[in-house]
Amino acid sequence: MTTGFFWDERCFWHGGGNYAGLLQVGGLIQPGGGLPENPETKRRLVNLLRVTGLWEALDTQSADPATQDDLLRVHPESYLRQFKDMSDAGGGELGLRTPFGPGGYEIATLSAGLAKTALASVLNGTHQKAYALSRPPGHHCMPDFPNGFCLLANIAIAVEAARAQALTDRVAIIDWDVHHGNGTEAIYYDRADTLTISLHQERNYPLDTGDFADRGSGAGEGFNLNIPLPPGTGHVGYVEAFERLVLPALHDFQPDAIVIACGFDAGLVDPLSRMITSSETFRALTDMAMEAASDLCDGRLMMAHEGGYSEVHVPFLAHSVLEAMSGSDIHAEDPFLQKFEGQQPTDRFNRYVSQLIAEMEEALGY
Repeated sequence: MTTGFFWDERCFWHGGGNYAGLLQVGGLIQPGGGLPENPETKRRLVNLLRVTGLWEALDTQSADPATQDDLLRVHPESYLRQFKDMSDAGGGELGLRTPFGPGGYEIATLSAGLAKTALASVLNGTHQKAYALSRPPGHHCMPDFPNGFCLLANIAIAVEAARAQALTDRVAIIDWDVHHGNGTEAIYYDRADTLTISLHQERNYPLDTGDFADRGSGAGEGFNLNIPLPPGTGHVGYVEAFERLVLPALHDFQPDAIVIACGFDAGLVDPLSRMITSSETFRALTDMAMEAASDLCDGRLMMAHEGGYSEVHVPFLAHSVLEAMSGSDIHAEDPFLQKFEGQQPTDRFNRYVSQLIAEMEEALGY
């Protein structure tokens, strides 16, 4: 069964405001560079897939935008109306670092629609695995407050649309974007039907969320798991955290499907993180996720693209994930592998990370 790949050129046309990096231009901040969240990381992925030939091994297609009913299951009407009105008036910024231009609302609904259709294709048996090249991303978006480049909660919209069609009940969402998945966490924090797991660089973004102690509330107590990792965590630490913390949580929960918020900003040369991972790391995480899906939910696995801001590196990181998902022998070698191998943490630092993981493991009773 082929792997679905859902994308649309129009998502690359989403545009931000007058920024230089994360700072708005003005005063002593000179123009130049633009927002780190730009279309080239995703467009270059599509180009790389076509050049290597892996494109032919995927079932590539677009999707319809998410409907108003889809959006209203997650976002209040007042927020959607404000977003649409500002979009129709030429764009602006609703929350924190979420600028958009004319038509931004329609592009965001298309991004959510890609995730919705990708998940439905896995749940209805069209594909066993699917990847949504969503842009703008979604995992930071709260129900009524967009932040961190995220304007709609793509994955939550997809999950709730699937539930409305009685396609699934229990869903596990794993977020390996380097930033804490605070939006997804907030949406499901008091619910027991969704397990949310976030592996992230500690106190990167947002600064005040993502603590291990935040485990959910009410009916959702115990169904939220944050795994904050220290800056400098490399391949060994990521794999160990996944093996010792993520996999046991998945097996305890027994999901119908696994959804991954697939950010690549933990990559070695990403400008918005201080982690040290490569294509080999993301391939290892993907292999473990696929094995867990095979064991727990008949292989049903969907990934939605989130962050990742190195135009050069992200295409190779994502290519490695899609190599694994598709089972293809086509390979695009990570050009940063030699640098990655030379900069891996020392054994002493790895032991420190391992001890942190052991403390979390003990607290969880694994």
